[in-house]
Amino acid sequence: MPDSHVEPTGNGTEPPATNDLRRQVFVLALPALGEQFLNYCVSLFDTWLAGQVSTTAHEPGIYTTTVGIAAYVSWLASLIFLLVGTGTTALIARSHGARDFAQANRFASLSITLASGVGLFVFSLLTMLAPWFAELQRLTGESSRVAVHFLQTDAWGMLFFGFCLVGSAALRGVGDMRSPMLILGFVNVLNIIVSSTLVFGLGPIEPWGIDGIVAGTVTARISGGLLMLVVLTRGVSGLRLRSNLLAPHGDDVRRILRIGAPAAVDGVLMWTGQWLFLMIIAHLGDEAAGKAYMAAHMIGMEAEALTYLPATAWGYAAATLIGQNLGARDPLAAKRLGNEAARQAVVFALLGGAVYLLGADLIYAVMTKETVVREIGVPALRFLSWYQVPLTLMIVYIYAIRGSGDTRPVLLLNLVGIFLVRLPVAYLLGIVFQCGLIGAWSGMCVDVTLRAVIATVYFSRGKWAKIRV
Repeated sequence: MPDSHVEPTGNGTEPPATNDLRRQVFVLALPALGEQFLNYCVSLFDTWLAGQVSTTAHEPGIYTTTVGIAAYVSWLASLIFLLVGTGTTALIARSHGARDFAQANRFASLSITLASGVGLFVFSLLTMLAPWFAELQRLTGESSRVAVHFLQTDAWGMLFFGFCLVGSAALRGVGDMRSPMLILGFVNVLNIIVSSTLVFGLGPIEPWGIDGIVAGTVTARISGGLLMLVVLTRGVSGLRLRSNLLAPHGDDVRRILRIGAPAAVDGVLMWTGQWLFLMIIAHLGDEAAGKAYMAAHMIGMEAEALTYLPATAWGYAAATLIGQNLGARDPLAAKRLGNEAARQAVVFALLGGAVYLLGADLIYAVMTKETVVREIGVPALRFLSWYQVPLTLMIVYIYAIRGSGDTRPVLLLNLVGIFLVRLPVAYLLGIVFQCGLIGAWSGMCVDVTLRAVIATVYFSRGKWAKIRV
């Protein structure tokens, strides 16, 4: 694997060659893609395991749906760590670009302290509100038990996994995408081993069934968080935690939160919007049919990773390179690198669209044994194939804008897209006109396309390059 540590382009006096731009973006994005893929595999494997546990003794998709909802809540809760992670990446990238390595270490150490506070908040949120989340999604009986147990147990995992999320954000600021990839690789392998062993049993270990999934996930999350702390304490890529820098410093905290607060609010709003979107999906049919629709939705969103994981990885690369080049006072190179990241990511969008169009049957055949879930999901996934390019452009340019520290416009854009476009269109087409999963997903497609156009135009105008952090 090529070295993933890339220096800023320069001082803007000589525009970098196109081949150099491509190399810089690709070298950073490739290990970031590995990080995203390995992180995603935890959720994907849990969903697959749930589909294998399901039997005809239950309603269609009961375990796939329930574990999917619980994992979705945990993922959305992780967005709250953007309060620390977004500002950490932007400030460390600028410090690194300006060659102020002492300041970069100061922000890295402080971010871990702040992550512990955010982790306690997320832990409390999941623990106290787990029954309410289950009730909102019309889960009862065994479904409710599994969801509540998953969320309340996974709260312990998120308490530690926050260190992994924020530590990864700090490392991305200096251009180290490899270390987070390796740590998440460890997390993924451990999750597969422990979850499989506990779900199906092995030797003297009795099968735990569906409860073994969350036990494996939590074990992996806690181990990943602790490993990140060990790596940063020992030092990597010029970053090293120092005990004398862990105490909060007022001005540094304000700088991190000034950038991160809009991103965190954005995360909470996305959390709320996505949760309401799930409620629309759950109400596409009666109680039994609703679970089948939800299972098809969960599998479809897992499958769409072929597009959004590369887009996120190339977005990470854009954010890092933009921050570093702004720190080096080279906004022209920053803009060119952001556009190059978008161009490279679109290749994966085209590939993903082709896979969803031609391989939807195979995807659902692998992910579930239940015919009704396949009948709902296959045509809907084929429908999603047309909007993968807008999805990719939206993701890359939003990360690019955040990488500059300009997070407020992104907050406003996501607020309008999700609450004024996605939810109303999904409700109207999915429930009022009874167009099923394709109708609900139409709201998502229209929302994403609108945000992609606006984000692309905003980035091209370059106002983000003048933001003071």
